[in-house]
Amino acid sequence: MTTEEHAFGTAVAGRAPRAVPARGGFSLGFLRLELRRLLRNRRVLIFAIAMPPVFYLIFGLTQSYSTDFPDDWPGGGNVTMYVLISMAVYGAMLATTSGGAMVSVERELGWSRQLRLTPLRPVAYIATKALVAMTLGLASVVVVFIVGAFTGAQASGAVWIAAPLIAWLGSLVFAAFGLFMGYLLPSENVMQILGPGLALLSFAGGLFVPIDGGVFGTIAAFMPTYGLAELARYPLTGGDGASIALAVLNLVVWAAVFIVGAAYLFRRDTRRV
Repeated sequence: MTTEEHAFGTAVAGRAPRAVPARGGFSLGFLRLELRRLLRNRRVLIFAIAMPPVFYLIFGLTQSYSTDFPDDWPGGGNVTMYVLISMAVYGAMLATTSGGAMVSVERELGWSRQLRLTPLRPVAYIATKALVAMTLGLASVVVVFIVGAFTGAQASGAVWIAAPLIAWLGSLVFAAFGLFMGYLLPSENVMQILGPGLALLSFAGGLFVPIDGGVFGTIAAFMPTYGLAELARYPLTGGDGASIALAVLNLVVWAAVFIVGAAYLFRRDTRRV
């Protein structure tokens, strides 16, 4: 080995590994950039914010029983409020899933692979995407509840505070779901699949139609929509400890599945840089 080769080899072998930045590369600057990109996507904004209030107006105000006040609901609300909460959950799901699934476009453009050349860690990247999706989810929930406040939804003050907060915070599961599917599906098909898929999951999980026991009730308990729907409606309808524990377990398990799956797919998708 020549002197030059020896010196080069020593330099390479002794080179310090690339330092990992604080918080895995998470930064407010990157978060602001992602939020601006989201606000420029008008189709996603309309899809996530306009559709849920329309569905609420159709299904929450046109039925003869909408103004009924069930005696066994501790939240003291009417059926219109029940539909309002359900549509707020659906809106939060649509918004956060859509926000997360935008990574499919980045994959097609090669942006996610470029990010792997930086010190940005998968967890920090996923956290940024989740925060952006949750911002869109918050906007959707607020719009739905504002519409409900002016169109006959009634309940105690505690329900008006707790239900939208649970609907929004719980939708973090679907932000992770959107990221997971965004890495799993090609960009040209992701929203065409996720839209009908979320609708089916909502029916199967008891979000649109209440499910009482039986085989369908057992199946519903395994759907990712079940836990969030049950918890968001709990301030209004109440429930026993076992049912709430099952809803929390459902939410935690699906959140873990989607977060771990999204991190794994991110690593696999960018491994060839």
